[in-house]
Amino acid sequence: MTAQEVRLCGLLLREHFGEVVEKVGTHLLRSGTQNLRTIIHETGVSLDLVKKSLCVLMQHGACVFSSGRKGPGSPTEYQVTCDRILRILRYPRYIYTAKTLYGDTGELIIEELLQRGHMTMSSTVKTVADRLTQNMEEGHSMDYNEVSAAFSKLVETHFLQRCPPMAVAQTTDKTTPGTPAAPGTPAEAVSTTTPTPESFPDCYKVPDVTLIGRGKRQLSGEDGEDQRNAKKAKLDSETHGDEGIYWQVTFERFHLHFRDQAIINAVASRLDQTSSEIVRTMLRMSEVLTSPTATCTKPLSANEIFRALPTSYNIPRPILDQYLTLLVDDPMEFVGKAGESGGGMYVVNLHKALSNLARATLESVVQERFGSRSARIFRLLLRKRHLEQKQVEDFAMIPAKEAKDMLYTLLSQNLVHTPDSLQVDLMATALLTVANLIERRLFETKESKRLLEKSQRIEAILASLQASGAEPEQLKEVEEMITAPEKQQLDALRLHVNKLDSAENQVDETIFLLECYIDSTATTTR
Repeated sequence: MTAQEVRLCGLLLREHFGEVVEKVGTHLLRSGTQNLRTIIHETGVSLDLVKKSLCVLMQHGACVFSSGRKGPGSPTEYQVTCDRILRILRYPRYIYTAKTLYGDTGELIIEELLQRGHMTMSSTVKTVADRLTQNMEEGHSMDYNEVSAAFSKLVETHFLQRCPPMAVAQTTDKTTPGTPAAPGTPAEAVSTTTPTPESFPDCYKVPDVTLIGRGKRQLSGEDGEDQRNAKKAKLDSETHGDEGIYWQVTFERFHLHFRDQAIINAVASRLDQTSSEIVRTMLRMSEVLTSPTATCTKPLSANEIFRALPTSYNIPRPILDQYLTLLVDDPMEFVGKAGESGGGMYVVNLHKALSNLARATLESVVQERFGSRSARIFRLLLRKRHLEQKQVEDFAMIPAKEAKDMLYTLLSQNLVHTPDSLQVDLMATALLTVANLIERRLFETKESKRLLEKSQRIEAILASLQASGAEPEQLKEVEEMITAPEKQQLDALRLHVNKLDSAENQVDETIFLLECYIDSTATTTR
């Protein structure tokens, strides 16, 4: 684990869970597996706070526990997983994808599960229905059945999965279902692997949940808060048929969707929209049949592809054959031909597509940082693998002195190596960049904390006045509590923060492509 990964994990934990969780999490990342007593001694955090921090991390799947390595009776040991914490960086992308595929209902289901780690289906449906009802016009509400249908679709397409059953049985009535076992208590070794249909048969089985009703509007004010707490306590005692069955987001399924979208966008940029739709259809048809680690999709005949194409495109069969031939002959090799039966058997070359995307990313980075001539040398070295300096000068058609300087610059930046080491070097740079962006955003927010709090208070007052039907003069008077210079400062801050957020997402896309390529390369070399 690199220093950049630990630093980025610490920033993500601090932003989402607070400084105490950050301290415990980063300590376990640096120190490895430890028991409760050692964590308390080395971090200087109180027993109660360490227990709560570990519970938070386990609730979100970022911490696993197992029996002590010294044998039966030894203290339970805890380990934090770096990869799971880094997934927090991708939360906005998961939520946006769910909104694109399943609308507002799907978006809120994924958002709730990401915020809380894992939840029962009934609890998720009620919470989402209440939130949707809150944003509807007066007199309208969201039916539980509509939210349940969206939840079932997410499970059916494997974007959600059941949490693996706990190996430790509940021993007291006070322990609520799904609550992680109290840290520090001896426990049997539990599986730390993500549940799959092969290892857990009911992973994608939706239980029969008894939910009848509609979403309810939240009441404003302190009385409303008390009533909500009382209502929550009452609902917790109700049974719906899914007690003890908890659900979590399947990050790997989202990643497969992101990979497919990256390939589709690359085909659209290189060829045209029709070609990308043909590739999209092929990926959609084979997503259930193809293993996540496969180097290419299952072969599909031209006849099958023709029948599965969207009717809105109206692509005649001869034109489809021409497009398939064009895709097969393209140097990028996004699509390959695997046989002649059924009008021709075609596959999407996943590994080659990821290799080309990773290479394009590397070339883009070199061109942006060092110019087009350095990028020409870099592309030449990627293609030829090994060249002498004189050969570089001749092939790239660059004067000897300039070629020497450029080669030295690329070498000093660790960019002239084998392609695999390049991925690792660029990955470390990308992680460092994301950490710097988050740190800058947190700094900007902290510096303007007083102004942001004032703006939030005024917005709350305005919302309350509008709900009570206040006069326009009253609303204008409240709006004028923020002066013109403060408004300019707020606008500049929001613009700056939005740019930093956008940059984080763009760098994360680069990280994702490199991760996919490295994983795909590791699979093909086994």
